[in-house]
Amino acid sequence: MLNKNTVDIRQGLISTEERYYQRYRSLLDEAEQAHADRIRNPVLHRRYVEVHGRTRLLLADYLHESPATIRIGKGEHGKPYLIDYPQLAFNLSHSGPYLVMALGWDCQLGIDIELCKERASLAELVHKCLADEEAAYWYALPEAMKTREFYRFWTRKEAFVKATGRGLGQGLNRCVINPEHPAEFLRIPEECGPASEWCLRDLDLGQDRCAALVAKNRDLAHIRVSNLAI
Repeated sequence: MLNKNTVDIRQGLISTEERYYQRYRSLLDEAEQAHADRIRNPVLHRRYVEVHGRTRLLLADYLHESPATIRIGKGEHGKPYLIDYPQLAFNLSHSGPYLVMALGWDCQLGIDIELCKERASLAELVHKCLADEEAAYWYALPEAMKTREFYRFWTRKEAFVKATGRGLGQGLNRCVINPEHPAEFLRIPEECGPASEWCLRDLDLGQDRCAALVAKNRDLAHIRVSNLAI
């Protein structure tokens, strides 16, 4: 079991194989199954079923509950939470074939993972998503570093807005990371409290992707990374 100063990270690959599909689908509640049925793209449909089925299996392992009976609610802006165990925070993210989940007790947390793929519109995204200090740092980078560094900023900010539970509507450029010390926030929205209360960590999960964890826990001491079982 985790203590309040530890966050558990599980990473894995999304399989979307037929042999697992029925098992994962049987674990979903009625709302999740209905949502899955509205996804017409077969690959995205199977991905949704697998991601949410595996989330339930992991939560069941922590809570010693049946995965199918775990009650998952959604906050005002759509962030999932455990109705019967609100003290156990969890969050998940996936990009391409990669899936990552975070769990921690008595804290707000968010996690994000992104494939570092080239984008023709990168400068436009920088203008929309980065604050002035961050953008100035990014434009001064060598061209060979710009794609990966953009995704580093993106995953940190995305993890923050997911941790707050308010989503992208909060504005990525309102959460500002110190470019020289990327484990620190320079500014965050006033309604989120002091920046010093939030912990930011980059996660090294592979050269082709960037990932970050944000938690409202200034005493966070340990991050455990392990593989997610099928």
